[in-house]
Amino acid sequence: MPILSQFPISFWKDKSSKKTEAKFSTLYDYELCGRCCCFSPDGKALAVGLNDGSFLMANADTLEDLVSFHHRRDIISDIRFSPGSGKYLAVASHDSFIDIYNVMSSKRVGICKGATSYITHIDWDIRGKLLQVNTGAKEQLFFEAPRGKKQTIPSAEVEKIGWASWTSVLGLCCEGIWPVIGEVTDVTAACLTSDKMILATGDDLGFVKLFRYPAKGKFGKFKRYVAHSTHVTNVRWTYDDSMLVTLGGTDMSLMVWTNEMEGYREKRPCDSEESDIDSEEDGGYDSDVTRENEISYTIRALSTNIRPMFGIKPHLQQKEPSTDERPPVSRAPPQPEKLQTNNVGKKKRPIEDLVLELVFGYRGRDCRNNVHYLNDGDDIIYHTASVGILHNVATGTQSFYQEHNDDILCLTVNQHPKFINIVATGQVGDSADMSATAPSIHIWDAMNKQTLSILRCYHSKGVCSVSFSATGKLLLSVGLDSEHTITIWRWQEGAKVASRAGHSQRIFVAEFRPDSDSQFVSVGVKHVKFWTLAGRALLSKKGLLSTLEDARMQTMLAVAFGANNLTFTGTISGDVCVWKDHVLCRIVARAHNGPVFAMYTTLRDGLIVTGGKERPSKEGGAVKLWDQELRRCRAFRLETGQVTDCVRSVCRGKGKILVGTRNAEIIEVGEKNAACNILVNGHVDGPIWGLATHPSRDFFLSAAEDGTVRLWDIADKKMLNKVNLGHAARTVCYSPEGDMVAIGMKNGEFIILLVSSLKIWGKKRDRRCSIHDIRFSPDSRFLAVGSSENSVDFYDLTLGPTLNRISYCKDIPSFVIQMDFSADSRHLQVSTGCYKRHVYEVPSGKHLMDQAAIDRITWATWTSILGDEVMGIWSRHAEKADVNCACVSHSGISLVTGDDFGMVKLFDFPCPEKFAKHKRFLGHSPHVTNIRFTSGDRHVISAGGDDCSLFVWKCVHMPH
Repeated sequence: MPILSQFPISFWKDKSSKKTEAKFSTLYDYELCGRCCCFSPDGKALAVGLNDGSFLMANADTLEDLVSFHHRRDIISDIRFSPGSGKYLAVASHDSFIDIYNVMSSKRVGICKGATSYITHIDWDIRGKLLQVNTGAKEQLFFEAPRGKKQTIPSAEVEKIGWASWTSVLGLCCEGIWPVIGEVTDVTAACLTSDKMILATGDDLGFVKLFRYPAKGKFGKFKRYVAHSTHVTNVRWTYDDSMLVTLGGTDMSLMVWTNEMEGYREKRPCDSEESDIDSEEDGGYDSDVTRENEISYTIRALSTNIRPMFGIKPHLQQKEPSTDERPPVSRAPPQPEKLQTNNVGKKKRPIEDLVLELVFGYRGRDCRNNVHYLNDGDDIIYHTASVGILHNVATGTQSFYQEHNDDILCLTVNQHPKFINIVATGQVGDSADMSATAPSIHIWDAMNKQTLSILRCYHSKGVCSVSFSATGKLLLSVGLDSEHTITIWRWQEGAKVASRAGHSQRIFVAEFRPDSDSQFVSVGVKHVKFWTLAGRALLSKKGLLSTLEDARMQTMLAVAFGANNLTFTGTISGDVCVWKDHVLCRIVARAHNGPVFAMYTTLRDGLIVTGGKERPSKEGGAVKLWDQELRRCRAFRLETGQVTDCVRSVCRGKGKILVGTRNAEIIEVGEKNAACNILVNGHVDGPIWGLATHPSRDFFLSAAEDGTVRLWDIADKKMLNKVNLGHAARTVCYSPEGDMVAIGMKNGEFIILLVSSLKIWGKKRDRRCSIHDIRFSPDSRFLAVGSSENSVDFYDLTLGPTLNRISYCKDIPSFVIQMDFSADSRHLQVSTGCYKRHVYEVPSGKHLMDQAAIDRITWATWTSILGDEVMGIWSRHAEKADVNCACVSHSGISLVTGDDFGMVKLFDFPCPEKFAKHKRFLGHSPHVTNIRFTSGDRHVISAGGDDCSLFVWKCVHMPH
């Protein structure tokens, strides 16, 4: 991160000096380009790091050279005096070392070794005995000073250390500074005020941001300032924190910002950006709100590859002339079975159908109020992917509405007694041209799953909100199109009553008043509107703030209703606004500590339920039950174990509150005893890449980008356990006996757990990139670890938990996607990202080239999407999207696949002919990432990419 990469050293005076304006003071011309600089604690000396690996110290007043060193060849990236007397000087370089010098003796006294990449930032602790180091490999390292010995410090202990400065961009204390989508180099600089309250950052997009420190948890709140054209290369607070100095890369500019302390603010325009994420205007920034506002939905038909595959796809490759064609009568011995067949009955019965039996998952990340009670609380209704789910609370059994052809985004239940158990669901779409890919709304009976009406919408992109009127005869829908169109329907007739542009900004929710067929309210980004249906016209009034002093229009996220034409809206800041007609009459300040995402009006007694985003505490909770005027409330804690609870849906039944969370949980809370019962679990963030079934029981494991591995019980229809790994997980595998589990991580590490205790048996990190597949050999001796570094490593488990690599496969042409051991544990087949399958000897890693020998191998499992045996799984439309996963049944005669279109397909095995006959099953969002048969071929488990859900399909076997 260059500070002075092309220019002489410049000194500036700020307005706190004797002169009143910021002024260029001194110019000192060095022949070499400067890269970093630092003043000594007493301000008398200046250290400057240069691009050629050298550095110098100069007198800060006269700029005369005091001493210079040249111990490194690459760029000096950071330089720091130790606090106090400035006895030591730490010099970091792109050579991946930090040199420590004694300033008085001008000698190097220590070298910090052990970084695997270039150094980006260094900081001293207040004692001058410890260095904190950031590297380009996203490492946060610690070294003792002055010797430079590497130290291991637990994350929890880092917070307890007093630091003389904080310019680190890594660690738990600044996890929240990283954007939703970001690489390690995106946040280029950081600096903490001396009171440890405000952390300033600069990034590659040219933004300067301010965070509250510590910025724990992902996607912290911030104020954003549009500063430099691109690349803010450094940020520093002045000695008294009154100003922030920022440097630009491409624009070569230096900017000085005034820090307006809390309690003081001049009445002048603020430089923070006036946008949807501007805290100054709408009361706060929230990462979940921003993500929901900016999300772009893709219809299934336009799905593309989830993996960056390259090369010629199997069905398009020119097949070499076959040498194994035999005459009708041959004396050659028969070819052995392609797959070892265990754990099945004596008579093999093909699987003729799959029936959806269970779904583990709930779409809570970008929806709201999409979980409801039915049948007096005996059942709940919700959705994930393109499936509407009726879930029995007592037994956990599920039934499904499967008529949608794309992702469901919203759900509501008709409250009128005449239309009991009638549900409306709206889905993603493409254009509003009334084609098959246009968005649609389905109205259906939750008990018999019969479709009552399908409304082809005029909303391009999708339908984000639906609401029934008081009589239940009208339906209100809101689109994701650029005008966020609002439409009123007579759903029984399929007729549009009225339609109008809703707002230029995103509308999150629109709901009818519970006592009206003509009045409704819409809320969204910095607006609230009060609507009236007059004949075939829609009339609206904006919410007026004028009656309250200092009131400001915030982003509104939820709505509920009270008697006497009162309306309540939940805001991004945690306030609840109370409106009389369309005029703001009161604000319930800090109803929640974070955004109020969900509100529910109880028709029988008028009580209001709110759900927000906040950390659990003794005083408050993420769910609150209020009186009819929102003056008194009772808070409920969800007891989920999460650092922050984010409620996305609330509903109230008889003595219970039903809650849906951002973390894909559906929880039932008792009003009297506040007891929590988790009804539904799911992965928070996807894709779910890892999937493994138990060798003998109806259990399976899933591993996902949310950093968790979860154990599921099909018979009991629930999640049994969860392990938080701290890093995204990509693959998981049971040992043949089922007593151990191997987990491959996105950061290149793999872990082996003991199933009985969930304790770590061993872990290793020999690779720096993602582990894509991991496999135990059938004899339990070897572990194969395939990664995106075009490598497969072998480990001998009989040597114990040290997990020393004994060999690896050479000449793999691309990243590994799937692996399978042979039944005798002597060979491994590897499918790669260039559509080529190779076979290697185990454990030598030697590439087996003899096709005749390969044809004689019997495999223990088959999960490869490549090979002549599975040529038929590739469809004519595979040029747009890929087959991602496959699994052959334990009987060896059936094959299931998952693809980028969200389809699960059932084939016979083998299927060597192109475009083989098959059955297909819908339900997932785009990208089915993994698929497995359970023991005995009783079920198929499929894992979703975009939907973060797990589908359990019952196998229907052909009768004898």
